[in-house]
Amino acid sequence: MASRFLAGEVLHSPVPSVILQAPRSMPRMPMKQSLIFDADLIRRHDKAGPRYTSYPTAVQFHDGFGEADYRAQAQASNAAGGPLSLYFHIPFCDTVCYYCACNKVVTKDRNKAAPYLADLYREIELQASLFTPGRSVDQLHWGGGTPTFLSLEQMRELMAVTGRYFALRHDDRGEYSIEIDPREADARTVHVLRELGFNRMSLGVQDFDPQVQQAVNRIQSEAETFAVLDAARAEGFHGISIDLIYGLPHQTSARFLRTLDRVIEAAPDRLSIFNYAHLPERFKPQRRIPTEALPSAAEKLDILQHTIEHLTGAGYVLIGMDHFARPDDPLAVAQREGSLHRNFQGYSTHADCDLIGLGVSSIGQVHDCFSQNVKDVERYHALLAEGRLPIERGLVVNEDDKRRRALITDLICHFELDGDAFGAAHGIDFAAYFAPELERLREYVADGLLVLDGHRIEVQPIGRLLIRNICATFDRYLAGQNAQRFSKVI
Repeated sequence: MASRFLAGEVLHSPVPSVILQAPRSMPRMPMKQSLIFDADLIRRHDKAGPRYTSYPTAVQFHDGFGEADYRAQAQASNAAGGPLSLYFHIPFCDTVCYYCACNKVVTKDRNKAAPYLADLYREIELQASLFTPGRSVDQLHWGGGTPTFLSLEQMRELMAVTGRYFALRHDDRGEYSIEIDPREADARTVHVLRELGFNRMSLGVQDFDPQVQQAVNRIQSEAETFAVLDAARAEGFHGISIDLIYGLPHQTSARFLRTLDRVIEAAPDRLSIFNYAHLPERFKPQRRIPTEALPSAAEKLDILQHTIEHLTGAGYVLIGMDHFARPDDPLAVAQREGSLHRNFQGYSTHADCDLIGLGVSSIGQVHDCFSQNVKDVERYHALLAEGRLPIERGLVVNEDDKRRRALITDLICHFELDGDAFGAAHGIDFAAYFAPELERLREYVADGLLVLDGHRIEVQPIGRLLIRNICATFDRYLAGQNAQRFSKVI
């Protein structure tokens, strides 16, 4: 295949025959969502850098931030008011997936969940005491690990305790989501989750190819995966996302597209197509993956190219970097309307929520601070037994951080920025304040990745896959950071 193609416009991309069999029709995506793939430019600009689920990134969090700082920020949050978002980290997994870089506890002993939940309930009570009663929880997410490692009764109890201390919504208008391992769920599980108020789910798939599954120690059939998806639709879930990973051992473009074709047939509302970052020096399970089995950089690029062609040809909209959604999905609507946001769960429609992180290693964003809990279950228990919040580190942002965060969020969500309007909103002379950064953008302008029209920045279709590299231009911390802490675009 040629190194460059125009995707996002069905007339310019071959449409695989499987698309004609998709169970739900999709409106054609707007022209603005078109994407140009240029392999040579991607290779030239493919550098390691943050994913910008926050700015400053978690690398800047420090242990000088503690419980007293967090309490002060919670008080300021109450003065500002507004809805809340809750994130719960359930760290347990029955088996280890070799590619995984998440904070997890791998065990087959289900009894370990009970003492962890007891600690989690103490943290819920402590956190709730800091916030004004009645602030609506508009967003809630259970992540892991494997949240459905918990029994049905434990899941019921966790939601009941949460509702005792926080104002959960009961009108199904909040975004209440959960990460699902289809090997740990069935129709009854899905029924209980819907009963508890969940209306969105993310299904971990990664790849259906048997050889790839064997190599990463995640054996998962299509039948059990789609049984959970079908159950979710039958129970009235509003949105279903499927997670895939490219760059895993033994993957080729042809083999990965067979998985993608099956997923397209199932017509999920969203897809996350993540680039596997092989960092065995940092993540011990990855040492079980032989480096020689990994696809080459050229093969990964080919997989990405064909993936984008398939998804945009099927009518999906590229939300940004690795997220795709149906044009009628709230993420796509928010992007078109200019209200899309980005946080630690990825792209979001809830920019107005303060995020409270609960459980080991969870990250919160309350008022002007970021905070992260301790990563060790024993330390988590010890701090809560003393009646203390289990905060390990964090950061209070300054005015420069806020400006750069807003700029990066605009670019990574909407691919454009009106510098004059931005300057007026933030009380700065945009061109003077960001003069060094605007000069560095000339490299991207020269390669056609973006256009600088006066003080207006517009990322071109050819540059959208490199948006995180463009955003990195405005990251004042990045020069002093170790690039090995971050993954590459490809």
